[in-house]
Amino acid sequence: MDWFRNNQGKIKFSLNQLYQEIGISKQAVNQYAKRQLAFDQSIQLLLLEAEELRRDHPGCGVEKMYHTLKPDFIGRDRFIDVFMDLGFRLKTKKNYQRTTYPASVHYSNLIKGMEVMAPSIIWQSDITYIYVKQEEKFYYAVFIIDVYTKKIVGHQLSNSMRADANVKAMEMALKNNKAPKIHHSDRGSQYIYKPYIELLKANKCKISMAISAQDNAYAERINRTIKEEYLDHWKPKNYEQLKKCVDKAVYHYNNKRPHNNNGKLSPVSFEESWNNNKFFSRPRFTIFNNEKLLETGQL
Repeated sequence: MDWFRNNQGKIKFSLNQLYQEIGISKQAVNQYAKRQLAFDQSIQLLLLEAEELRRDHPGCGVEKMYHTLKPDFIGRDRFIDVFMDLGFRLKTKKNYQRTTYPASVHYSNLIKGMEVMAPSIIWQSDITYIYVKQEEKFYYAVFIIDVYTKKIVGHQLSNSMRADANVKAMEMALKNNKAPKIHHSDRGSQYIYKPYIELLKANKCKISMAISAQDNAYAERINRTIKEEYLDHWKPKNYEQLKKCVDKAVYHYNNKRPHNNNGKLSPVSFEESWNNNKFFSRPRFTIFNNEKLLETGQL
């Protein structure tokens, strides 16, 4: 029989007496121990999956990890608590680099307060800097996002801020997607570059421009996501590595990263369901500024 002993080593009482005292059975204790062992083993297996996910998607937040892995033995809140304790919390940093300069010619903001209910209604675009520490050099990336699906429809990396990178990104977007009704950007000079404007007009896109960064919130968010959730973790050492990393990040973002506003689906899965499943729920939302978007969960 198991015994408890006091500090002097003398027998105090048996475990059976202890169970009776606190009102539980030995069978219940054994069952709890078995459940705890099974839980710990499941956590160990899930930990391997989480580490593999982080290797592919190094900036994936813990909640998004839960919705990606979909474990059936643990709830979201407990998953978050456990994996935060296991060291999966992400660090964030601020971005102060300016990448666009206002042009004297600009267009009105056509999208503020507009309701969006389908793909290729509004595309937003922005330019962001990417610093390669080993080369001590900045490179620049253009991203174009479909506001409804959150899919990056076009992108381009460049070693300068010349507007031809924007043209190449837009050509990529138009090659693989239906042209949007409205193209929205900030007032950077790259977006009034004549070949770029001509490309938009040739595809019957209305041109819209933001007065402030808050009015270009979807594109601004993509910039942060690609850098903070992918590139900052992969740390490319030169331009060629950076180009491959940007392409890989865009692929993973579009195809594997769940988005809260897409019903936890990736942008590509959401778009495919929207196009092919007549029973698929088709949400509608209104374009606000950045602060309002955060309040409504659209970012």
